[in-house]
Amino acid sequence: MTTPQGGFDLARHPDDPRDALRAWDAADEYLLRHLHDSGGPGGNVVIVGDRWGALTVALADLRPAQIAGSHLTQLATRANLDRNGRTGATLLSSRDTPPDRIDTLLIRVPKSLAYLEDRLHRLAHLLHPGSVVAGTGKTTEIHTSTLALFDRVIGPTRTSLAERKARLIFSTVDPGRAPGPSPWPKSYALPSGIGPVSGRTVVNHAGVFCAERLDVGTRFLLQNLPRTRGAAHIVDLGCGNGVVGLAAALLNPDAHVVCVDESHQAVASAEATFDLNGVKAEFHVADALTGTAPGTVDLVLNNPPFHSHRAVTDEVAWRMFTGARTALRPGGELRVVGNRHLGYHVKLRRLFGNCELVASNPKFVVLSAVKRRR
Repeated sequence: MTTPQGGFDLARHPDDPRDALRAWDAADEYLLRHLHDSGGPGGNVVIVGDRWGALTVALADLRPAQIAGSHLTQLATRANLDRNGRTGATLLSSRDTPPDRIDTLLIRVPKSLAYLEDRLHRLAHLLHPGSVVAGTGKTTEIHTSTLALFDRVIGPTRTSLAERKARLIFSTVDPGRAPGPSPWPKSYALPSGIGPVSGRTVVNHAGVFCAERLDVGTRFLLQNLPRTRGAAHIVDLGCGNGVVGLAAALLNPDAHVVCVDESHQAVASAEATFDLNGVKAEFHVADALTGTAPGTVDLVLNNPPFHSHRAVTDEVAWRMFTGARTALRPGGELRVVGNRHLGYHVKLRRLFGNCELVASNPKFVVLSAVKRRR
């Protein structure tokens, strides 16, 4: 990435030479160019929504604090800082306490409007009339609702002209704005007909997948869960709000259930869901099953995403599947739900040497792959 701040070698996480997707885009470049041309940001700099660390790396000399909801973003940023010999940046998760004052707030507009809403509410009281607030995103990511949100929470908002299909957002801090606390997390009652979690309440922090209703894929998986007995080690991989792990725990009260997600918001949601329902589990923020001891898991339950930000890719699912195979004991099972057209059965057969169709409907399939005993 070549910017007025310098040239930087950047990669996504995990770093795969075969991956043609870049770790930055025109929106990052546009904001960095604007900051340089306007004299640069000053004071305490906070960066929100940085995808793979492009903004944080380029501005590292200013000792910014990056706030990320994604563990993968943090891993990529740390690796990119090291790759470019950059120091000084502080990497915070969305669950960490932010700096107590913000002089420059830079926002890469996230895919989730709810996550943007939550971040703005949680950071607005740290701004002052002299604070600079600037956002960036592709033109397809910035909508009227995006600008209205900045205007309502921060103050009068305008946009730049579009350049290379990217646009900038500028907000003037209005101390008279009183947006109040974040409306997140939210909760809702689950529908009937989905097994032991029917009618129970789940908690969702902002930005979690299908945070205001149960998605149809997860619903189909809940209707086709395997039953385990005794002290089984069960992992809800990509747990979201934890509803699948909760169902597994209720089906087998003696099981040791672990909820894993790369999203700090998701893991916080799962923990709140279990607490609300009086059920115990273990919770980890991790890249797939990195950190799980090989050959220790009896059952992995998975509804893998097929997007990485706005790019359609099976790379995340493949990493989850390979991680599950390593983590499972011989005879252990990976049970997956996915859209029919994604062809997960091909990948699972290649990886496990077997794949069974458990259930199907016009849109989804539930698949089972078993780690073979030696």
